[in-house]
Amino acid sequence: MGVQIAVLPKPSTQKRIFGPAHWEQLEAIGTVVRNTVEGPLQPEVVIPVIRGADVVVTSWGCAALTAELLEAAPNLRGVIHAAGTVKGIVTPDVWERGIRVSSGNGPLGIGVAETALGMTIASLKNMWRLTQTTRDGEWGAGRNAVRELYGITVGVVGAGKAGSHYIRLLRQFQVDLLVFDPVLTAEEAAALGARKASLEELLAASDVVSIHAPSLPATHKMFNRERLALMKDDAILINTARGALIDEAALVDELKRGRLFACLDVTDPEPPAPDHPLRSLPNCVLTPHIAGAVSNGIKRIGQFTIDEIKRLLADQPFEGEVKREQLSVLA
Repeated sequence: MGVQIAVLPKPSTQKRIFGPAHWEQLEAIGTVVRNTVEGPLQPEVVIPVIRGADVVVTSWGCAALTAELLEAAPNLRGVIHAAGTVKGIVTPDVWERGIRVSSGNGPLGIGVAETALGMTIASLKNMWRLTQTTRDGEWGAGRNAVRELYGITVGVVGAGKAGSHYIRLLRQFQVDLLVFDPVLTAEEAAALGARKASLEELLAASDVVSIHAPSLPATHKMFNRERLALMKDDAILINTARGALIDEAALVDELKRGRLFACLDVTDPEPPAPDHPLRSLPNCVLTPHIAGAVSNGIKRIGQFTIDEIKRLLADQPFEGEVKREQLSVLA
């Protein structure tokens, strides 16, 4: 009997992730059993799909893989999570059965890094303000504040999938790159093309600071009043990670002083209150959590899933391999 692939996400999620060409590739690998129920993924829905599976594909909206579900798939070899964090999916039972796990943080991180790069260029060029002044009838007011992505220092906080890709993109420019990540060695930073620095050193030296750290108890409000005060005047703070990493009250105070410029794709909570100062401050740009894959870019995860299944069946390492011991430092 051939390989059996169980696709657990509800049909609307499947449609977002996989196109016709993806289904053809999956069916060329083995027998594909798809969930056809749009409602909640209760055990009575999941068990018939997962029964006898060698590989399980999960994504947004999927439930934890409990012992009850796993008992229906005694030969299960791998879980490919076609989304970001696996924390809500993977249980101790998965690890105890020796099942390998892959996360789609890599393909998601590509879109995040590209968004951060776009925000970096637009902010340095003062495009946000120039657009508004031009609409207001001015022409060129604010040109003196335009900067180039050249000869400046960019600080990257977090060298996971998104942060690492952001660094790779920035290597196309003549800039100095600093990176802060507690689990990254100086040698690994150098291999990426950056120099490892303490968070305080990075904040004091950088013209642009881009946040790519995971949201963990240890990182909650890590950008507090004291650390924000270390940043250069006219520095740019970009957050495409999680809103909880920033003490927003402290950031608002800095922005009201006109000292910093912020590009925030995430806030805490989301959305911010209608009267929140971040919505009206002229030196703050808010976008509605669009940095990750939100439309056609999600199909990148579909291809990633297929490629991971092929790697699993060939006994090769996953691109998005997640180990049990990594969970405490992953988003």
